[in-house]
Amino acid sequence: MKVLLYTEGLKTVGKSGLGKAIKHQQKALENEHIEYTLNPKDDYDILHINTYFPKSYFLAKRAKKKGKKIVYHAHSTEEDFRDGFIFCRQIAPLFKKWLIKCYRLGDVIVTPTLYSKRLLEGYKGLENKKIYAISNGIEIEFFKKNKKLGEKFRQDYHIKKDEKVIIGIGLYIERKGIVDFVELAKRLPEYKFIWFGYSPLAAATKPVRDAVNTKLDNLLFAGYVEREVIREAMNGCDLYLFPTLEETEGIPIVEACACETNAIIRDIPIFDGWLEDGKNVYKAKDVDDFEKKIKDFFSGKLPSVAKNAYKVAQERDLKYVGKQLHQVYDEVLKGKEK
Repeated sequence: MKVLLYTEGLKTVGKSGLGKAIKHQQKALENEHIEYTLNPKDDYDILHINTYFPKSYFLAKRAKKKGKKIVYHAHSTEEDFRDGFIFCRQIAPLFKKWLIKCYRLGDVIVTPTLYSKRLLEGYKGLENKKIYAISNGIEIEFFKKNKKLGEKFRQDYHIKKDEKVIIGIGLYIERKGIVDFVELAKRLPEYKFIWFGYSPLAAATKPVRDAVNTKLDNLLFAGYVEREVIREAMNGCDLYLFPTLEETEGIPIVEACACETNAIIRDIPIFDGWLEDGKNVYKAKDVDDFEKKIKDFFSGKLPSVAKNAYKVAQERDLKYVGKQLHQVYDEVLKGKEK
């Protein structure tokens, strides 16, 4: 068995959550000793395709003509596209049609969560497709609780010993909740807010541009950083804030769970069934609710739930992801034999 892992524009998407997911796929396949290539010119048995851009679509079309088996990875939905960059909301219906056109080329579809699986099953044209929910996964040995790394983060970012720090992660897009993050920094000047992640502001909506251009003494936009810094930040912050409005999974919250970092997330359907309010995270419905939960957490009214969160990360370790992907590949190849 040899798999072509194909991602169009890897240099462009490399700094996004998708880029992280691709690296995780490679690691997951290595764990299972599955031979793979990233070169479309190589021979292969299964095309595992991660992007919906034109080259990806036509590669899948050619592979299908050659009788190759295709696993199409649905990292995106209309729902998580809609509140992204400028004009996304206007073109979302057309984007959905294109997604369906791409995903239909797959013999099977893989998507990160049961939530995104249910969304895709509701798309006209995908009703009869076999769809698997498999997490993008996390390297549990990399993201883990480490006091020294936390101390390094606080030293590197000049954070005082008694200063409370709240971090956020994501591109400069409305969907990630960056506007609410900045609003909370305005309302809570007694805490330091740091946002990690970057994308060109020229492509952002006006509310996002205004938010990122906000100047506050307690607010820092740290830009894109490597995962080593994210690991340090997760260990050194007092609270991880995830005010996202829509996700297909949301790997940063899994990383937070792995580092046993307390987190407050938005109460949206994607997190139902695996992240529980008051058990392994805290959930908030809107900005006012986030503000209240943050104050209650730092005043001690809401106890730490970080220890309980670790299990969430354990269940999404890449060793399990690799086994699940291996099973999908086996089933696809058996279909080829029939």
